[in-house]
Amino acid sequence: MTSADRFEALRPRLLRIAYGQLGSLAEAEDVLQDAWLRLQRVDADQVRDLEAWLITTVSRLALDALKSARVRREAYVGPWLPEPIVSADPGPEEVAVRGEDVSLALLVVLESLSAPERAAFVLHDVFGYSFNEVASALGVSSGAARQQASRARKAVEARRPRFPATPAQQREIIHAFTSAAQEGDMDALLGVLHPDVVLTSDGGGIVNAARKPIEGAERVAKAITALGRGAEMELVDINGLPGLAGHGRDGIHSVVSFTVDAGRITRIDFQRNPEKLR
Repeated sequence: MTSADRFEALRPRLLRIAYGQLGSLAEAEDVLQDAWLRLQRVDADQVRDLEAWLITTVSRLALDALKSARVRREAYVGPWLPEPIVSADPGPEEVAVRGEDVSLALLVVLESLSAPERAAFVLHDVFGYSFNEVASALGVSSGAARQQASRARKAVEARRPRFPATPAQQREIIHAFTSAAQEGDMDALLGVLHPDVVLTSDGGGIVNAARKPIEGAERVAKAITALGRGAEMELVDINGLPGLAGHGRDGIHSVVSFTVDAGRITRIDFQRNPEKLR
């Protein structure tokens, strides 16, 4: 098998590793392209473990890309949300790597971490690499890699749902949410929203979106009923979990992801930035 064949075989995992670190498919694709070009400049026969070499190269390139991306995100108009991976009918390759999907809710939490913490968590907790492998990829000691992953894990656990919904339960809750929104039924909406629910929308300054998150069930329900009338949305797979995609009453394409805890929606993320929905 040639190095090109081996690279392509590893590509789905490499892409998800870079995406987990960056929260952007476009930036992750750029990282993989750079890694491929670097592979062309080395003697592949001298690389004893090509997967380890590629993991290291992709991880370090993603670390550098994330540092640059965060400078840009500081000047971003309104809230910044990750790019979603959306599929209405996942193909065999997509199903094969479904276990390595990183939810949008998790990506939002990872934004609060340092770049090394984020990389250590993604490599160890999401993709199952040992701390020695993580340390090698990040160019740090095994102890440092363990500490970075531990700090990241604590931050994630503090914001992770205590009683997350199964995909079937989430589909049922989203169906009730959609029906209530389209009918303008405030009581039904309040029944599926957690009292402290937060709605965040990302328009990137290109299309209309709230410049700050909307907090609290009453305020979120009012915003949803205003957006829901005339909306055409369908159930899709977003980063491995049920969500919605379609057009709002203003005709702008949107992807909506949900976080559900103990049977109620605790977070709603509207991705409306057309540059992230290509």
